[in-house]
Amino acid sequence: MDFKPIRTKKIYEEIVEQIKALIADGKLKPGDKLMSERELAEKMQVGRSAVREAFRALEAMKIIEIRPGEGTYIREASADFIIDALTLVLNAGKETARELMELRKILEVECAGLAAKRRTEKDLYSMKRALQQMERDIEEGNLGEQADLLFHYLVAKASGNAMVLRLMTTISDAMNHIMRKARSKLYRDPALPSKLLEQHWVIYKAIKEKDFAKAQKAMYEHLDNIEKGAFGPNGEKEPVI
Repeated sequence: MDFKPIRTKKIYEEIVEQIKALIADGKLKPGDKLMSERELAEKMQVGRSAVREAFRALEAMKIIEIRPGEGTYIREASADFIIDALTLVLNAGKETARELMELRKILEVECAGLAAKRRTEKDLYSMKRALQQMERDIEEGNLGEQADLLFHYLVAKASGNAMVLRLMTTISDAMNHIMRKARSKLYRDPALPSKLLEQHWVIYKAIKEKDFAKAQKAMYEHLDNIEKGAFGPNGEKEPVI
């Protein structure tokens, strides 16, 4: 077996993780000033060199801004900061799958509406190919998950909003990780893949017809069905396994 050696985190990495966690918890916000290197070193009982290295790493990640003569600040909320902060929150592992699903519904329903308004013929071609691939996968006895994910990505892309697309990618990665166990329940129903495919075709047709309201409704109903299947009828906060 190929085991990898266990590596102990360096002190500066621990400092980075603590600051990230404070941002994820909302205890540090954009514009907040951090303690000086000396103060933070005393507070955490570490050497100033470790704090300095942590600050360099955080600055490279665009999480903090070091202003000579003024101090160190949490970066203001730009589009990049919002994306990065959301990633920190998701990686903190404190959100339930239910909450992530609700967030996905908020974003994807609007995405579907925007896609209906802005889609191009190229967008439609790509979406159709993804659904055809999903159909082939199901016919071969597979679940068609990769084609399913691709379709949702293409809908977000067709919305014409680059920031929404990045948010969708972030949420999708976290959702897939958290929902892995929930799929064991979802796919106990052998008819489910075909049902999901049918729902995707309804979304596709609404987008093709440039029907804003119909596209939103179709996406909402699709995600609502997944949510009920994964969490049960009583709205449990964690996936029903």
